[in-house]
Amino acid sequence: MAPIPKMMKAVQIEKTGAVEVLQYKDCPVPSPKDDEVLIKNEYLGVNYIDTYFRTGLYPNPKPMILGREGSGSIAALGAAVPASLAFANGDEVVYMGTSAYAEYTACPVGKVLKIPKGVSSSDACAALLQGLTALTLVEEAHKVQSGDWILVLAATGGVGGWLCQILKAKGAKTIGTVGSESKVDIAKEQGANVVVIDQPGQGDVLKTVKDCTNGQGVAAVFDGVGKDTFERSLECVARKGTVASFGNASGAVEPFLISKLSAKNAKVVRPTLFNYVSTREEFEHYSEALWAMMIDKKFNVRIHDIYPLKDVAKAHTDIESRKTMGKLLLKP
Repeated sequence: MAPIPKMMKAVQIEKTGAVEVLQYKDCPVPSPKDDEVLIKNEYLGVNYIDTYFRTGLYPNPKPMILGREGSGSIAALGAAVPASLAFANGDEVVYMGTSAYAEYTACPVGKVLKIPKGVSSSDACAALLQGLTALTLVEEAHKVQSGDWILVLAATGGVGGWLCQILKAKGAKTIGTVGSESKVDIAKEQGANVVVIDQPGQGDVLKTVKDCTNGQGVAAVFDGVGKDTFERSLECVARKGTVASFGNASGAVEPFLISKLSAKNAKVVRPTLFNYVSTREEFEHYSEALWAMMIDKKFNVRIHDIYPLKDVAKAHTDIESRKTMGKLLLKP
């Protein structure tokens, strides 16, 4: 392998704000700690959570290099990486961690996986965080059963597309919302049974839910939009149903009276993927299920676009526009 350089290109922020705070600059290549591996990145995932750190919605010490996932090859192993994991320099891997918007990333070995045969580096990176988010939502946030009616907001987004495919495979019936006519067919291809254009004068989400469920409501709402849709999600959910609010695309959900839930004995959960896969066993369990979906069931990994790392501001602008379909990747 080529020698590891001392400096690398990375995207760092020193303060919170709009895309103008994103700095493409030279930074030192990190040295892996004993329980880390150093990865030479090939692809980097762009996720909505990256914009939360950039804007300050999620506070974090500065300066910081953004990014939560990537794929590439192992460039160096920490001194205490367990031999049982069988990692070696040059292995093609995918990971969840921090400081991914860079040419090199040091990542705790517990959150690094070998990319299986039959899965490309780009698809592995595109699938990992969003695919695992969708998978854990339907298994843990609300255990979906065959025949359940489920409402998925932003059905052609990164997580939404995975949710539609997984729900179809589980035998559930999905109502998906989209932002424009151009996304309707894509949502149906991903597995949505009914698609609503969620724009004023174009579609009535609550009416569609009631029509599809004989007025009962859906067993679960998977809501990654947040502030603008939360109250409606509570209206759409059935008695004893679940609203899983897992994102803040329109802003953070405002405080609400917990007594509001008693009208239907409804449940509200605010999950994050990292608490569902915090142990190595959990991470491997769900990742193996995800690879099986991609390899055996031929799930579609939709990549919206691949941007040069230096064009990260455009990637953030695009994902915040809520007009993208599928995964946004960066290429160092």
